[in-house]
Amino acid sequence: MATNEKKNLYTADATAVGGRSGHVRSATGVIDMDMSVPEGLGGKKGATNPEELFAAGYASCFQQALLVIAQRAGDKLDPQTEVKCSVTLFQEGEGYGLSAVLDVDLKSFDQQKTMDMVRQAHKICPYSVGTRGNMQVDLRVKGETLPVEAEDNAGVAAKG
Repeated sequence: MATNEKKNLYTADATAVGGRSGHVRSATGVIDMDMSVPEGLGGKKGATNPEELFAAGYASCFQQALLVIAQRAGDKLDPQTEVKCSVTLFQEGEGYGLSAVLDVDLKSFDQQKTMDMVRQAHKICPYSVGTRGNMQVDLRVKGETLPVEAEDNAGVAAKG
């Protein structure tokens, strides 16, 4: 198979009823929970929201991308490595949007190597690839902003 051919690896299915104040259930039943508007926006305590689920998925996926990058380089990540993802819901005019911040602490690598690994992970993580050109994603290493090259945040069409 040529490297540019698409090969589907997995499809997740979930159903929502009732929007932000409704219920979501995955086809597997692993996710089966009430949803709410975020508590800070008048929602109920103890329920999740789409932004929280997106943040959890992105953090997990990005950490997996870091594991792949480390493995390719013959390195191993510290078991205490952390990827924190903050997803912000904002309103702009009549529309709404999302932005994200990924803050990575690899624990056992120096700042430069960590920054290089984070940049590489951002190029291969499915969430990063999927959001590229569609939403602002900021990268940080232990709270310090990591400059992102324009082409790493550009849409697929901009890659040429």
